[in-house]
Order: sequence, then C-alpha cells, then structure tokens
Amino acid sequence: MKALSIRQPWAWLIISHGKDIENRTWHTKFRGRFLVHAAAGMTRREFLSAFDFMAQRGIKPPFPVPPDNLLRGGIIGSVELVDSVDRSESPWFMSEKGFVLRDPKPMPFVPMKGRLGFFDVPDDALCTCPSGDGSLRWPCPVHPPIEGKL
Repeated sequence: MKALSIRQPWAWLIISHGKDIENRTWHTKFRGRFLVHAAAGMTRREFLSAFDFMAQRGIKPPFPVPPDNLLRGGIIGSVELVDSVDRSESPWFMSEKGFVLRDPKPMPFVPMKGRLGFFDVPDDALCTCPSGDGSLRWPCPVHPPIEGKL
C-alpha cells in the first residue's frame, strides 16, 4: 500500500477533523487509499502557523494542546485520494496544487520512517480489519510483518 508523509498538525487534521485537501507543489496520477504518515518533524512555528491559518478561515477543530500531544514519526491512519487539482473551493486549499481527499480512517499509531513523495508499505504488513468496516490494522495479527521488512 502507498503512504505519504505529511507534517503535523496537517496529518492529524486530515484523519480527525475534515481537512479534505493536502496541499502540494506537484500533481499526482495516483488515486485510491493511502496511509497517512505523520512526519517526525514539527516546529512550534509550524504548529502556530497552522492554528493561524484555520483561525483566518473560520475553521475551528478542537486543537490538541500542547503540540507535543500530536503523534509524529509513524502511520496514523488512511485516506482516499480522489483527485489532484489546481484550485478548490475548500477552505483548506492554499497552494499551487491540491490532493482532494475523502473517507479518512484513523489507525493505531505505528512508528515508521517517512520518505519523500508516495512510498510503498509492504502488503504483508497490513491486514483488513475483520470488523468489515474496511479499516486497516497494524500489525496484521493474521500475517505479522516478516522480520526486517519494516
């Protein structure tokens, strides 16, 4: 499965609070569900900048305070990418390009190194949850990751 590293607090806002655009400077042809990897780095300035961005647009999700409460350096959920656009009416759009997102699903935190762009997470490391709701679980209790594969 593909994954994309996204800096906090943006990754948390995608998974938990309706952020439906991931702003980028490049388009992608990829469509479908991908894992949201919360990047390890986040400065206090980035956190406050995101808070200011939301305040200017009237977006008021409950914000975790202090910023250290945000999970970083691992997978926090998955979301479906449905389009890559040059403009959008979404209040979250603020860049040259945007990935249109829908149907976020939180997952238990899994520490993992991120990478630039979309990167592959081995299929044998993921398992469809038996609940039938389409969510993913990590590690897979039926097919645990092969030693050294992640």
